[in-house]
Amino acid sequence: MANPLFDKLFAPHVGSTATFLVLPDGARVSYGDFLDQTAQFANLIKSIGLEEGDRLAVQIEKSPAALAVYAACAMTGIVFLPLNTTYAPAEVSYFLSDSGARLFICDPQNLASLETIAQNADAKILTLGSKGDGSFFDAAKTKAKTCDVAQRSSNDLAALLYTSGTTGRSKGAMLSQGNLLSNAETLTELWQFSAQDILLHALPIFHTHGLFVATNVTLSAGGAMMFLPKFDVEKAITVMSDCTTMMGVPTFYTRLLDQREFDANLTKHMRLFISGSAPMLSETHVLFEERTSHKVLERYGMTETNMSTSNPFVGERRAGSVGFPLPSVTLKIVDPDTSEPVQKGDIGVIEVRGPNVFHGYWNMPEKTAEELRPNGFFITGDLARMDEDGYVTIVGRGKDLIISGGFNIYPKELEMILDDQVGVLESAVIAVPHADMGEAALAILVRKESGPDIDQIKAVMKRDVARFKHPRDYIVVDELPRNTMGKVQKNVMRETYGSWFSSNTT
Repeated sequence: MANPLFDKLFAPHVGSTATFLVLPDGARVSYGDFLDQTAQFANLIKSIGLEEGDRLAVQIEKSPAALAVYAACAMTGIVFLPLNTTYAPAEVSYFLSDSGARLFICDPQNLASLETIAQNADAKILTLGSKGDGSFFDAAKTKAKTCDVAQRSSNDLAALLYTSGTTGRSKGAMLSQGNLLSNAETLTELWQFSAQDILLHALPIFHTHGLFVATNVTLSAGGAMMFLPKFDVEKAITVMSDCTTMMGVPTFYTRLLDQREFDANLTKHMRLFISGSAPMLSETHVLFEERTSHKVLERYGMTETNMSTSNPFVGERRAGSVGFPLPSVTLKIVDPDTSEPVQKGDIGVIEVRGPNVFHGYWNMPEKTAEELRPNGFFITGDLARMDEDGYVTIVGRGKDLIISGGFNIYPKELEMILDDQVGVLESAVIAVPHADMGEAALAILVRKESGPDIDQIKAVMKRDVARFKHPRDYIVVDELPRNTMGKVQKNVMRETYGSWFSSNTT
């Protein structure tokens, strides 16, 4: 096969008049028109001089054209690097330099703040706006609407996605064509997607969930997407009667449940609601079923593995559980000290192996060796148990990860910044339950004699760190709790401040 990813997901739709994207204003984009634009983008990328295996980074708003850049990368064999649109310039600088991206596409309004950063990283910079504007879009207009497909194999890299690192340095997860394609084909069959499905797509497309799950599954099935720029609860309710499926994070579902008109009558056309990227509370599952008669299907995945488990489409969907390992995925729960499997019902660390598992971390062979075993098992760091029926339940995270509104926040990354601030002796960032976001970051600061200036710290965060990572509040204390060995006890702080956001309006 010349190019597994493109040949399986995109090529079957070339010239098709079937609807691929439905836009908020009701406009429709056919598969054929989308792939015509994809070819123009691909020809432009090649004319700039990028070759198979080169990296192309984007930090652009969600739009049909933004999605076509991903398709063009698949077509040309370019490694696609999507960046969170809220990343600050300092963060973008690291990603461009570390990845060695040869081309960087940003939003036109951000060109001034990013142009020098791209130049310093030796990357050509072009712009692409959500309304089809920008230098990249303009340069592609004159290109041909057909393009040769690059010769690639299943093991060739298709994407590079950066995850925040526990040591502060972000890690680039290397995902192959085979990784992305195996998940798309497996989930299409498992969740019974077809060409008749219209997916309500309100997720970002710089993340595994919105790009490699939602989009690739739709492409695999030949269905359509109601393509919303972001999750707007009123708009979601307005268009839901025209959809058959929805993928979202728990926050989407809690906000829908806050709307009186969200009921069984509104959802009678829907056949499936899927949730992921963060744990959904059992009470949300129960309330959702009571209100709509639908049971949300919860699944589990990571940037490094795409999806690894899912509750069944046909069969019992257990609230609080993420279901069974996917077909072709081997999952085991092991003792973190011995790496031996634990007994059914006991808690251990999840390790997974399968065609979905990434190929390692970019430029980090030591980190890859730490987390990816020679036998192919990836050590997720997530704590779970498996019951006698084989259902997996996530019970915690062994890496201090905070998942807020579906986005990952690693405390160490923030603590390194906080520790450098005037008046801060040391810091600890913890996850605290939050009614809307599931959980949020709370910063505990130990004061020096002068004490920290919280407003100044907030200004630094605003300048250097993506907004979704910002602590929701800051607490100043005289010292952090420690055990007899001197280790900071974050579990004690989580207990002490566990009701902080329910009793404070921050």
